[in-house]
Amino acid sequence: MRAAVLLVSWLVSGLVSGLVSGLVLGPAAARAGDPASSDPVQRGEYVFDAAGCLGCHTNEKGGGAPLAGGRPLKTPFGIFYSPNITPDPAHGIGRWSDADFARALRSGHGKEGEPLFPAFPYTSYTRMSDRDIADLRAYLSTRPASPAANKPHELSPPFGWRFLLPVWQALYLEEGPLKDDPAKPAEWNRGRYLVEALGHCGECHSPRGWMGGVDSARALAGNPQGPEGNKVPTLRPDPKGLADWSLGDVEAALEMGMLPDGDFVGGSMAEVVRNSTSKLTPADRRAIAVYLKSLPPVP
Repeated sequence: MRAAVLLVSWLVSGLVSGLVSGLVLGPAAARAGDPASSDPVQRGEYVFDAAGCLGCHTNEKGGGAPLAGGRPLKTPFGIFYSPNITPDPAHGIGRWSDADFARALRSGHGKEGEPLFPAFPYTSYTRMSDRDIADLRAYLSTRPASPAANKPHELSPPFGWRFLLPVWQALYLEEGPLKDDPAKPAEWNRGRYLVEALGHCGECHSPRGWMGGVDSARALAGNPQGPEGNKVPTLRPDPKGLADWSLGDVEAALEMGMLPDGDFVGGSMAEVVRNSTSKLTPADRRAIAVYLKSLPPVP
């Protein structure tokens, strides 16, 4: 009798988990990229998912083509519109060289050398490895081209004055790939790389100063004015953060959006789970959990 009850409980639990996972993640949760592959395109697809490129560069609500840009991002400085990153030669990055692409991620400059607005999170992407940047470029080159023209940003002065961006970059951009901490295990270093570079979690989960730069002293400590004006919670093990979360709780949130209390993430975080963290390997989700739980609390 006890075995039968346990079996029914297991079946019901699996069914509910599957239904909820389907509602939160949808069919996009399947992972196609492989971080261990020797094929740059297949490996680049994994980097693409980990970096969350699809969500930002696709105006899904507006019916835009994948990666054709045009998604509005409302900020205290105005509205940014993501650019077309398909291989289209006129409006996308089809005419960009590999060096052009790497420079955009590493130093925040476009094809013609113009400084890019930091709504594109190059302050995090600069920490990517050379191989990940090259493989990401290889994957993007295989995507269908879209002729969608880029939309100009709608920014309040002086925040829309591009000639001021070099000053901003001098203050807030530290170029170069992220180096491993030799005193930490490989799993911790992998988790830090996924959080601080590829996943660029601090771009949303950290408070910013009046110039829009991330407050590095309070990185990942939450943001009262996140994207679309929403509050973004801390990712540190504070009482209002991950203090009472187990490693498994963090992994479940990343895999299917389920919180420790049985609720599920919503809004932009649900999109991140659907398009990005659910497609990571279990080992990478574990590494993220290990890194986040190791951080000191920030009041």
